[in-house]
Amino acid sequence: MNGFQMTYTVIGGLGIFILGIKYLSESLQSMAGDLLRRTINLLTSKPIMAVLVGTFVTAIIQSSSITTVMVVGMVNAGLMNLTQAIGVIYGANIGTTITAWIIAVKVGKYGLLFLGLGAFPMMFSKNEHWKAIGKLFVALGFVFIGLKYMSDAFTPLRTDPTFLSYLQYFTADSYLSLWGCILVGCLLTCIVQSSSAMIGITIALAGTGAITFQTAMALVIGQNIGTTITANLAAIGTNTNAKRAAHAHALFNIFGAVFMSFIFWWYIGFVDMFVAGNPNMLDAMGNKPNIATHIAMGHTIFNVVITIVFMFLIKPLAKLVTWITPSNKERDKFKSKLKVLGPTPLAPALALEQAQQEIAQMLDTLKKLLLHTRDYLSLDQDDNALLDKIVQMEGHFDVQQKDVTVFLCHVMEEPLSPEQAALGYGLIRTSDEIESVSDYCSSIAKLYKKTLTKEDSQLSVEAKSDIRSLYKDVMGFYDVIRRFFDKRDLDLVEEYQLKSRQIHIRADRTRKNHMERIRSANCPPLSGLVFSDMIVASRRITNHTVNIMDAVASTIPNIRAA
Repeated sequence: MNGFQMTYTVIGGLGIFILGIKYLSESLQSMAGDLLRRTINLLTSKPIMAVLVGTFVTAIIQSSSITTVMVVGMVNAGLMNLTQAIGVIYGANIGTTITAWIIAVKVGKYGLLFLGLGAFPMMFSKNEHWKAIGKLFVALGFVFIGLKYMSDAFTPLRTDPTFLSYLQYFTADSYLSLWGCILVGCLLTCIVQSSSAMIGITIALAGTGAITFQTAMALVIGQNIGTTITANLAAIGTNTNAKRAAHAHALFNIFGAVFMSFIFWWYIGFVDMFVAGNPNMLDAMGNKPNIATHIAMGHTIFNVVITIVFMFLIKPLAKLVTWITPSNKERDKFKSKLKVLGPTPLAPALALEQAQQEIAQMLDTLKKLLLHTRDYLSLDQDDNALLDKIVQMEGHFDVQQKDVTVFLCHVMEEPLSPEQAALGYGLIRTSDEIESVSDYCSSIAKLYKKTLTKEDSQLSVEAKSDIRSLYKDVMGFYDVIRRFFDKRDLDLVEEYQLKSRQIHIRADRTRKNHMERIRSANCPPLSGLVFSDMIVASRRITNHTVNIMDAVASTIPNIRAA
């Protein structure tokens, strides 16, 4: 095999391998999407729980990079503190070791069988569960076939004089050579931005006998450092705490590599004793049949040991990243339109969870806008600063709603289960209804300004009291919907239907009372137009609030079925 053949075989094999990892992630998420979202919400102040969450989520999505990018987004939104974030990052390092074990399983020669068994249910089954299982088998087939192509391409390297001459500088048999291997593993992972892909390449190289076990493990340690580049890139433009979370990821893996470098050869011997067979033993074909299992075990032991060691150092690490990343008060004053979501969607299950948290943030901000509008309605003199704030917040909702919709539309392009698709559509509709409520809050404030500044539209004390009382009921109704979004409590549905009818009855009575005031000359005639428009806007807020609850309810399976 000449150099050109070797190059395109490696590239093609790597492409098949990465596609297999992607399909594997998608199929696992499809089967465990709801469980994945519930797991994310289990975070507490206990570090061990954060580690377990990080381990489970990363094992499912097959990417520590995606987990840490999600963590950066959640810290940026204030939904996770720095200590929790560090715990999740610890767990992500353990969870990512599952990839090496998948590769190490001795079923590589059955790659075509896996592909054949999975293709039919994946393509032709109408049952989403069976489609996901079929995709899982196809993914495993691609992983093993891609690995075989890479192994076949690397086989000539074990006797290639040029490769061997370079390899003598990276044999990890001295401290300097060890760090040379670590840096090479780090650099290559930074370029590829996938530790899973680099693990596959490392196992393929080692399995053909091209590199030794200790060289492979040194590369793996470097790959742990290189994979942190993704989270640090994601932290660009975020607030100080999000940057600290990304830096904590990098420092944790760097410190882990330094710690392991001091006990590296003892550690290699320990793994060798722990796993049966000599990792560097050659079979009749010149391959190393035991080395993949040793690499997988070594990778797992490395990350578990480092996590245990640093479990007691979470708070010192948090203090360190706080010290090296000082707060930038000017930058932190800036509030991005999207508080949770990044510029591009993550894995679908995580993207939907983050979208829900973004919608929750929008609902909280909308409550602030409703309160500002209430404060403006309580005035007897115009306050331009408060009105400008209301108008500015309404403009932010316009941008935020567009960004959330674009984000979710990208997510909807991915393979989703029926429940995930329903959730995505429900969230898009919810963000649209939130934006509509913000429009009418701004309209009410602008209309009320006319009653304060135009003599022919002034309202009596009784009229002001009526509109303020109606708006108070509208706000109380919104609070019911906000609770429903958090709790998904079906018992609240009847309550919101009753309150909605009561508000409409109250609005009709309020309009009728104002017409009586106009007839008795207590208010100027033109005030009736402004007053009527304010009542219509209040009813529109109620209607769109009802739509928010309907949109949220549409994401609950048993309600959709009904």
